[in-house]
Amino acid sequence: MQRRFTKIDEEFICENCGKKVEKLGYTCRNHCPYCLHSKHVDVNPGDRAEQCKGILRPICVELDSKKGYVIVFKCQKCGAIRKNKAAEDDNMDLIIDLSSKQY
Repeated sequence: MQRRFTKIDEEFICENCGKKVEKLGYTCRNHCPYCLHSKHVDVNPGDRAEQCKGILRPICVELDSKKGYVIVFKCQKCGAIRKNKAAEDDNMDLIIDLSSKQY
């Protein structure tokens, strides 16, 4: 199956920390910049077709030569692993802490 990207950049309230998360502006917002948690809502980026709807907890960070920091998430409900590029306004202290962990 080919992955498709549907651009959806919207505000949301983080279900982990409760903070209001603004639109990213230059691409799609995928996770909370404060606590780095996300929600398992997509099968393909932006499609909102995932039935799980669990919380994606950040478990580590990978460094990609082209994308920079890539956050690795694990769904607390179904165990799925997902990855997403870090955003410019993400909490760098949390990213640095996650960079020492492996999954």
